[in-house]
Amino acid sequence: MPVWAMLVAQFAVTAAAVLSVLLGFWLLVIRPYLDRKVAEIVAMTDEIEPRVAQGVKVGVAETLRELPENAWDGTVKESTRQFLKFGSGIFENGLSSLLGSAADLERRKP
Repeated sequence: MPVWAMLVAQFAVTAAAVLSVLLGFWLLVIRPYLDRKVAEIVAMTDEIEPRVAQGVKVGVAETLRELPENAWDGTVKESTRQFLKFGSGIFENGLSSLLGSAADLERRKP
């Protein structure tokens, strides 16, 4: 066998051995480790949202409990109440409560 053919064969066998060891290490060691870590992260993120929501609910409930019953009586003026009522009307009915409905627009045309 010529020397160049032996060198090519040696290179091919070495490359195949190295690639098979790397592939085995990836499939048997690294990939399962990464899968476990990703599963842990997903489990932690699934717990975050309910905890935040529960914390917000508790915080709002505590804040509302701490407010005195007559806190809104003297501080909210009639104009503020009307503005809040108008704002809630826009929120509930959309801009049609402010601009009027399509039928109102048709009636206004000459």
